[in-house]
Amino acid sequence: MRVMVVWCPDWSVVAALDEAERSPRSPAAVLSANIVEVCNGPARAEGVRRGQRRRDAQSRCPDLVLLPANPDRDARAFEPVLSVVEELRPGVAALRPGLLAVRAPGSWYGTESDAAATTCQALVESGVWDVRIGIADDLFTAEQAARTAGVQAWEVVPAGGSAAFLRGLPVQVLQGDGAPGRDLVSLLQRLGLRTLGDLADLPGDAVEHRLGTYGAGVRRRARGEDPTLFAARTPPPELEADVVFEPPLDSVEAITFSVRTTAEAFLDRLAHHQLVATGVRVQAESDGVLCSSRTWLHPRHFSARDLVDRVHWQLQSAGSTSGPSGMRARKSVGRVQAPIDRVRFLPEVVEPAAAHGEALWGAASDDLVERGVARVQGMVGFDAVRRPVLQGGRSPAARQELVPWGERAVDLRPVDRPWPGRVPGPAPVRVFASPPVAEVVDDAGRDVRLTDRGIVTGEPRRFRVGAGVLPWQPVTAWAGPWPTDEGWWAGGTGITARFQVVGADGRAWLLVRAPEGWTLEAAYD
Repeated sequence: MRVMVVWCPDWSVVAALDEAERSPRSPAAVLSANIVEVCNGPARAEGVRRGQRRRDAQSRCPDLVLLPANPDRDARAFEPVLSVVEELRPGVAALRPGLLAVRAPGSWYGTESDAAATTCQALVESGVWDVRIGIADDLFTAEQAARTAGVQAWEVVPAGGSAAFLRGLPVQVLQGDGAPGRDLVSLLQRLGLRTLGDLADLPGDAVEHRLGTYGAGVRRRARGEDPTLFAARTPPPELEADVVFEPPLDSVEAITFSVRTTAEAFLDRLAHHQLVATGVRVQAESDGVLCSSRTWLHPRHFSARDLVDRVHWQLQSAGSTSGPSGMRARKSVGRVQAPIDRVRFLPEVVEPAAAHGEALWGAASDDLVERGVARVQGMVGFDAVRRPVLQGGRSPAARQELVPWGERAVDLRPVDRPWPGRVPGPAPVRVFASPPVAEVVDDAGRDVRLTDRGIVTGEPRRFRVGAGVLPWQPVTAWAGPWPTDEGWWAGGTGITARFQVVGADGRAWLLVRAPEGWTLEAAYD
């Protein structure tokens, strides 16, 4: 069996730049825990390398585009590549995002070079610019052949020629195995072995005795005897659905009424595969051009009525314009800016239906609440009805985020991080949207401040809050400070500290001392 490997270099960066709608030629890097995980060619030309810290990478390339790591995004973006190759040769195996393997389809296209050229052309026409292909007797050699090929090129290793091809490659190619590969490469270099040929020439029993089972397997790979097999994936079912309007419609209500049947068919198709959709992208086209596209998330899973509501809200938003005062004004009530000739539903997040089964007594009450809120959203707007969600942060205000009702909370700061400087519980019951100005003084009547090292200049003895909120009263107990120094990388003003203060009336308050002065941030019960 001959193997063809298709490699799309730096795929994580390619997928992230496409999602961020940035130029693919921008120097960019994907970060994980502030460490460069993947960088593209323009970034490498400026000195950026994998494993660098964020500051080191930015010092070498000030224009570097920093992107978050997201394996799910990378896998979704690689799905079209798998589909293109699958149309040419069934039996594709996705090794990881950016790398796939398939049995070499040489006899279908004349020669293996012709098959590689056909595959390369199909991928370039689909929008994948940097694609490299390798063909060999085994998976490891085919992958190394792809890595030695140029952009939009291929490398075909003759049958029986794997050992000769691998012989001159450096042992660093084994680092693709992760931590075991890096440790083995370090050991081989210390032993004076520089190429795969040096490793292949060693006696097999000696390698297994010194390097164990893993080392013996690597030696077999270096000799072109890789026993690794790959399992072809089962192509995913076509789950998307669309409805075509002939003639095109320009009324939001008419479009919304016409998509109901398609929404029901879309969900029935998911149910046939025992799936439910928790994330759906709704697209609207006008004269064959995409004019509106948005991904909607659901806290549970979508029903047909939910999808119809989302189409209505999305088209209403697309049909509004910004007035001179910045407020959104309707261009034409119930009308879209251009007649719509197609609406498409694309499932972006699907989950097993068994994970969303109803409780013992059903979910009628939840449905009634959601329908009531949906009616309110239809009157005042989707983004006007929000619910609070807890997230990570140091201040009480930073720890809450408002999310539109019916939308899943995304991009929240993790709660389980240490968050140095965070005030311990219990949490305050009221957080002021506009913190009023306060004053805190010591025994001598001097303003209590913080030094550059976060040290309190005096013990709080009295405090008051302006605008008639609280008159002067003595401090019966206090705790703190909890200092933070945020935003220093963007020219922050200095150290900010929080104090818990109990007044003579028994009420507790959270006061903040910033370089500009004191403010009242929150109140306890």
